[in-house]
Amino acid sequence: MELVQLKNSPKVIGTKQVKKAINKGIAKKVFIAEDAEPHIIEPIKELCRQNQVEVSMVENMDLLGNACGIEVGSATVALINNEP
Repeated sequence: MELVQLKNSPKVIGTKQVKKAINKGIAKKVFIAEDAEPHIIEPIKELCRQNQVEVSMVENMDLLGNACGIEVGSATVALINNEP
């Protein structure tokens, strides 16, 4: 399962940080929770489309948070390049 990538890879967690990573051009892949509020995830999806960033949908926010090793759910997470 591709969520295992999240455990030890460089990443940013949370919508604001994910937006910054996409805009800076350092996001390699964005994970989006299907149960997150549409007004939160739709702009991220659009930003990914505009910047040709791969998107992977995850069943829910808790699953995404757990995959990152945090105790709360997360709507979005991005795998990032270490160098800009």
